[in-house]
Formats: sequence, C-alpha cells, structure tokens
Amino acid sequence: MPTPSVDPADPVFRLHAGGKMAVAATVPLTSREDLSLAYTPGVARVCEAIAADPGLADDYTWVSHTVAVVTDGSAVLGLGNIGPRAALPVMEGKAVLFKQFAGVDAVPICLDTQDVDEIVATVRALAPSFGGINLEDISAPRCFEVERRLDEALPIPVFHDDQHGTAIVVLAALRNAATLLNRKLGDLRVAVSGAGAAGVAVTRMLIAGGVDPDQVVVCDSRGILGPHRELTGSKAELAALTNADGRHGDITEALRGADVLIGVSGGQIPEAAVAGMAPDGVVFALANPTPEVHPEVAGRHVAVVATGRSDYPNQINNVLAFPGVFRGALDARATRITDGMKVAAADAIAGVVDGALSADAIVPSPLDPRVAPAVAEAVAEAARRDGVARA
Repeated sequence: MPTPSVDPADPVFRLHAGGKMAVAATVPLTSREDLSLAYTPGVARVCEAIAADPGLADDYTWVSHTVAVVTDGSAVLGLGNIGPRAALPVMEGKAVLFKQFAGVDAVPICLDTQDVDEIVATVRALAPSFGGINLEDISAPRCFEVERRLDEALPIPVFHDDQHGTAIVVLAALRNAATLLNRKLGDLRVAVSGAGAAGVAVTRMLIAGGVDPDQVVVCDSRGILGPHRELTGSKAELAALTNADGRHGDITEALRGADVLIGVSGGQIPEAAVAGMAPDGVVFALANPTPEVHPEVAGRHVAVVATGRSDYPNQINNVLAFPGVFRGALDARATRITDGMKVAAADAIAGVVDGALSADAIVPSPLDPRVAPAVAEAVAEAARRDGVARA
C-alpha cells in the first residue's frame, strides 16, 4: 500500500486531529459533596448494591446506554487488513454516529490479535462494562465464528454490523423498490454477487423478510453456488438453501432473467450481464467506492438503482440501521438480537420513506432524524415479542 501524504491543512486530517470523540462527565464535580457522592465514600454503597444484585448495573452504571465497537482491523472499509491502529479512525467514526443518531455511547476497542479464540476471550472479559457488542470490520469467515460464539456466551446483544447492518438496509430498500414496481418480494428472482460476510447475511435477511429461497442464486468469484461445487462452511449452507433450479455458470448466467441484483462483492459485473435481467429490474451495486456496476450503466437497463455511495441516489448506508437497532435493544434490555428484530428494523426504515417513495428515494437519507427513533421503537417491540427483552 503506498504511503499517503499527510497534510495538516487538509480538511480531512484537520477534522481527525486529536481524534473525533472524548469522555464527558454527566454529573457535577464542583464541590466536596459532589466528590463524596460520585466517588468515595458514596460510590461504595452503589458497588455493594450491584454486588448483591448484578442487574442493578443496568440502572446505576452506563451499561444501559453504552456499547463496545470491537475490531481486529482485518477488513477495514475497502482497505483490507490494515491492523488495529489504522482501524481506530473508523471505530471512532462509528462511535460518534451511535451518539449523534441514537444517543448511544460507544467505546472503540481495537484488538491487537486476529486469533478467534483470543478475540472471543477478550470480548467476554470486557463485556461486563457494556450493554452490547458491535463487531466491526472483522474478515470472513472468522467473523461468523466470533459472532456465533459471543452470541452464545454473553447475555447482551452481539451484532456484526458488516453483516446485519447492510442486510437490514438492503431488505428495507428492496421492500420499497418492490412496492414502487407493484411487485411482491416472494415473486422476485434475486441474484446475490458475493458470498462473504455481507452476502451471507443479505441472503438470509431477504429470505427472513419474505423472498423465496428457491428464487435466489448466490455467486462468489468462481460462479454460482450449488450442489455441483465442493463447498464448506457458510457457502455450503447457502448452496443448500438457494438455487433450487441447480443453475451453473458465472454472474452473467445468474442474472439471466433475474429481477434483482444485489452486489456485495467488489468485483466488476459487465453491462451485458445486467442487460440480461428481466424488465423493470432492480440493481443494488453496493461495493464502495467502486460499485460492481456503475449506476449510470445500470440505469440504462433497470428501473431502480442503489449504491453504497453518498453522491448517487438511494445510498444503502449501515447508519440507517445500527444506531436504532442498538438503541431499541438497549431500551428493551434485550439479551440478544433476533431475526425478528432485524426484520422489524428493516420495516421501520422502509416506512420512514412513506409518501415520498420514488425511484430515486427508496430509502431515507442517512441524516433523516426520524430513522433511528422509528427503528429503536420497532426493535424494542420485536424484542418483547420474541421473548428476549428484560424491560
């Protein structure tokens, strides 16, 4: 990787100087009495109460509104495995988005290990300080095991945003695209380009949201997943779940007659493949900064186009999901995040667009202040409905 130039006058570096966040007190500390209440001797009474009833930590510490944003720096943005120090600006950014959009306090934690056992052990040891764990930028397939093991081990929500945040917003966008085109999710033929963390989660989320798994085909860099290939792990599970027709070939074959393309691979898809889709199709080309299909190229052949970029309409941005998801989970004091909670989040995001729905507006703006509260309310209600809420 070439060494970038650092110009202190550059507005990007100027904004990041000194970091993007700090810790602030929420109680006064201006007198001896303030000190005696906030620290010794008063704090000892609160410690004793929590020792006798650990559930009181939800009421008398910050855990009810604080999450850890955890990474090992192995899959940061499109930069790849750049390590924990270089990942910290992204984790700080994530933390300030949590605070800005949902009033959730977040602490960046960048781990200097990429060993699954060490990551799981470290996060388990840190967990009593937090109400939830947001995993971030951990490469596949390790991310699946890290999330699964932590979800099983901890009594608080664990959420890998690169998987589920993307999947929630994709489902929301596809719901609205289908509504706009007067289609039903269960009737859509869907091709997913990419079988990594996002591709796996998107496929499972679409199926949970109403897409017929028999109508889904998933591709990796070697082509369509199916019984004709020797596959293991998550790819084998996807192959068993999808591609009921047993299709073979590459992304061009997967797109032949498809209604929807979901691109989460970063690989380039030729225009001729998009041209082979069914009329009035939908393309979500989400690789960032270079979409799998340029939106202007896709727009020649389909009715609705979305990307992961902010300079084109319909930005599929995780910030539409994760602040409200954690706000709702924390408000309900949920022990985990269920598929029902994720689908509820997607429905809430889709509902914010409401009367403004158009081909250039199938998802709200990431800056829309209505999104996080709507998602939080829907997620908290779903947590209670799914039996994972403690409040």
